[in-house]
Amino acid sequence: MKSLLFLVLISVCWAEPHPDNSSLEHERIIHIQENGPRLLVVAEQAKIFSHRGGNVTLPCKFYHEHTSTAGSGTHKIRVKWTKLTSDYLKEVDVFVAMGHHQKSYGNYQGRVFLRESSENDASLIITNIILEDYGRYKCEVIEGLEDDTAVVALNLEGVVFPYSPRLGRYNLNFHEAQRACLDQDSVIASFDQLYDAWRSGLDWCNAGWLSDGSVQYPITKPREPCGGKNTVPGVRNYGFWDKDKSRYDVFCFTSNFNGRFYYLIHPTKLTYDEAVQACLKDGAQIAKVGQIFAAWKLLGYDRCDAGWLADGSVRYPISRPRKRCSPNEAAVRFVGFPDKKHKLYGVYCFRAYN
Repeated sequence: MKSLLFLVLISVCWAEPHPDNSSLEHERIIHIQENGPRLLVVAEQAKIFSHRGGNVTLPCKFYHEHTSTAGSGTHKIRVKWTKLTSDYLKEVDVFVAMGHHQKSYGNYQGRVFLRESSENDASLIITNIILEDYGRYKCEVIEGLEDDTAVVALNLEGVVFPYSPRLGRYNLNFHEAQRACLDQDSVIASFDQLYDAWRSGLDWCNAGWLSDGSVQYPITKPREPCGGKNTVPGVRNYGFWDKDKSRYDVFCFTSNFNGRFYYLIHPTKLTYDEAVQACLKDGAQIAKVGQIFAAWKLLGYDRCDAGWLADGSVRYPISRPRKRCSPNEAAVRFVGFPDKKHKLYGVYCFRAYN
């Protein structure tokens, strides 16, 4: 009776897929298993580290538990890679392959392909990594009625920095916060990135948006204006707020860059517009906030001269604390948002490599 019921279920639920492009995007499989080899998908490493502009391989292999072969040969094997969103509410298609049919999606097009070093290798190679590639990826392998998945995290070397616009603190809704980070050569940071930055000493009392829609801030030195002096150090969580109506600062994340960041030697100090033109005349562009933080944190850039940046702020990076130049800590010092037409400063430029 049990075997008869199983056959009935198979007849109702199974439909043989057609190996065309539509099957790559819309094939749905209902999994029923009684006996026989079980498909196992394994990621040899749970975390992979890389950097912007680099190439990386996300490991994924598949096996049958009771056989030594990669596949049974009776069904075509389908490999699908997706990226999990930071709130885990949905998945974003990255790459899918079945037989000779392969397809990549969105900004992954032309940058991803399978390694295929062996019959059971479903590892994904990502080339020319961008900041948005950071996150968790799911490798799913399907063969007939069997499937299994593995998850790999792609971490990027970089720096988290707090950001607020010229308007002052707590003036960004979530969508504006995303755009503000993008404008400064960065992306909105994840909780994991903020947590790692806190463990490395980041202390900031203003609450800011994170990529999952939460609002948090890192405290290493408890004090009265920041949750109370008797509280323990940690990442303080305000919870989830309305992305359209609520307004906070934002924590941005950036990685290394393919270019040269430098302080422009100029005979005179400059207004903001003069600073923009001076960088252009030098074959560069006025630098962004994310670029000064990346140069400071990742390259150890140190300069005691305050200079204009693209958002109209004036800052300077100190890697070697000394008298009159951030004597107590290494930091990107923030001077403010001076009057663009009348205040005179130097300028930091960025020249991209071709």
